[in-house]
Amino acid sequence: MGNDNRRSSLRKATQAIHTGQLSPPVYGEVSVPIFQNATFSFPSAEEGAARFAEEHPGFIYTRMENPTVNALQDNVAALENGAYGLATATGMAAISTVFQALLENGAHVVATDALYGSTRVLLENEFARFGVSSTFVDTSNLDNLRKALRPDTRLVFIETPTNPTMRLTDLRTAADVAHQHGALLAVDNTFASPYLQRPLDLGADAVVHSLTKYINGHSDTLGGMIVVADNQLYLTMRRVLRLFGAVMDPHQAWLILRGVRTLPVRLDKAQQNAKQLAEFLRHHRNVTWVRYPGLADHPQHELAGKQMDGFGAMLCFGVRNGLEGGKIVLNNVQLITLAVSLGGVESLIEHPASMTHASVPRQERERAGILDELVRLSVGCEDIEDLKEDLDQALSKIT
Repeated sequence: MGNDNRRSSLRKATQAIHTGQLSPPVYGEVSVPIFQNATFSFPSAEEGAARFAEEHPGFIYTRMENPTVNALQDNVAALENGAYGLATATGMAAISTVFQALLENGAHVVATDALYGSTRVLLENEFARFGVSSTFVDTSNLDNLRKALRPDTRLVFIETPTNPTMRLTDLRTAADVAHQHGALLAVDNTFASPYLQRPLDLGADAVVHSLTKYINGHSDTLGGMIVVADNQLYLTMRRVLRLFGAVMDPHQAWLILRGVRTLPVRLDKAQQNAKQLAEFLRHHRNVTWVRYPGLADHPQHELAGKQMDGFGAMLCFGVRNGLEGGKIVLNNVQLITLAVSLGGVESLIEHPASMTHASVPRQERERAGILDELVRLSVGCEDIEDLKEDLDQALSKIT
């Protein structure tokens, strides 16, 4: 747990492979073992008491700590240039833990309007029951953030790029604005992953991930992660996570740790494909617009070049004939998979207004730019020509 000089000096691709190992190894193993057990024995009553008092290191119970889970936490924390990681059962468990730890009755949150649908509903419907109020604004324009802050604002919660509209927020300036107001900044970094963006380096206080997506990369397990640099913030969130019990299973952690080892090579290939697909789509007769940070006409293209190490593998586009045109595309792709989620080696396509963001009221959804004509595409690692051919034949069926 915590930073060490060796891992911080390694480059990103090397960190992904080599951080999060048991030290010392148990049997000289190269892959971290799965410690699939609920509880750990103590050599003596005195040692058990010392561990519970946190006077001695050692494991007690997997809801509190587990060697396999710790290995994944250390890996992702290193990739984020953070000091502490907290693995959770799902991405929403990570987000809800941050909210539970930082918000109380009377607190106010300012959040990006085009949030993942479940995050927005969690704030608007569930935390509102406990006296937490929320304001949702387009944080790509930081004047909106400044105007939305109130004396009771405790947290600014940002997605960048946004899901699914692909807008970016200037994180360094957003952190300054939040901190000057006495609020903390938390960032959902799922779309970029720590390989492309590290919000803590830009002033954020906490980063959350759905590990299900790019970090795992194979669409076969769920998981979430919180990364922080501050010890007190870590202890606060750890206490809440352990008490509410939204912790990660060790087998889950092992699968995700196996996935993160290939994050750099997967994402390099996927974002190469995404750039070419964005260029292809913008010239298609049945596509009305394309939003991808790597395109020169993206409103925050210059910002993406400054705060990201690449433009990512997510894009969205509008189709002719709106919702009906979108349905035609979704129902006629043959290689690309019609499914929600993102970040896997396979390309996935979905319709946010009727799927991932359907729970957001229509007026609010449209105000955030989530239009009926918008199709979201998570670009995978297939051959680019096969992806182009599949999209072309599906789009060409719009008449």
